[in-house]
Amino acid sequence: MTMSSSTSRRNSCRGVVCGNRASSECHVVRRRGSSCSYFSSGAQTEEFSVSLSQPIVTITLRFLLAIDLWLSKRLGVCACEGSSWGGIRPLVRLVELSGHVIPWLIGTVYTLLRGESVAEQEIMLNLTLALLLDLLLVRAVKTVVRRRRPAQNRSDILSAFFVERYSFPSGHATRAAMCARFLLAQLVDTASMRVLVVGWAALVSLSRLLLARHYVTDVGFGLVMGYCQYSLVERFWVTWDCLQDLLLLQLREILNRAYSGLWMADWKH
Repeated sequence: MTMSSSTSRRNSCRGVVCGNRASSECHVVRRRGSSCSYFSSGAQTEEFSVSLSQPIVTITLRFLLAIDLWLSKRLGVCACEGSSWGGIRPLVRLVELSGHVIPWLIGTVYTLLRGESVAEQEIMLNLTLALLLDLLLVRAVKTVVRRRRPAQNRSDILSAFFVERYSFPSGHATRAAMCARFLLAQLVDTASMRVLVVGWAALVSLSRLLLARHYVTDVGFGLVMGYCQYSLVERFWVTWDCLQDLLLLQLREILNRAYSGLWMADWKH
């Protein structure tokens, strides 16, 4: 009886001790869990208060940037073959190629050299200068802004060699807007062709979003920039007579420098 009573007392004591330890551990776990939830909620409140304490302009810009990122991600349905519209990716890439600077420069220079009239050569000359101006301005803005391309963008052979790593603004969008306005002002005179040119510019700009090459703001700013670039080209329009006079002036300066050099060489001898 004595042995059994002592054994039962020891077991009861061990049970009490184990129960106290378990309760204390549970209490500690609860305290830890409550402290984690407290810090997380406190961190969220602090972050929210910091965002509210910022200027209204900064909050508005961040809100618009979030919309830009969300909408650009939603529109990138042809980013790869496994996308929701991945089956039409080759067709969209063909539209993208139609707005690339290389085909436009090759076609414009070829037409300039094979032009049958002075008026045609003058138009092609200014279109070539407009394309070069577009390359220069887009490169300058991209170098200043340095915005990375969307994460959905998939690099391929064409983009690896001819597409820049910076995103803002879209060079295809600026080129499409400028060339469309140029063609509408100088070459296109029928309603059907006007609709075709405007539709082409819209499809080229849309292809940049479907392929996830650019953000929505890149394309929007590129369209506005390209539209304004033609105003600059039209203001400084180079006529054929002006070009001939400029070439003759440069030729005269070269001949005068050569003659002066020969005269100085004879005088030294």
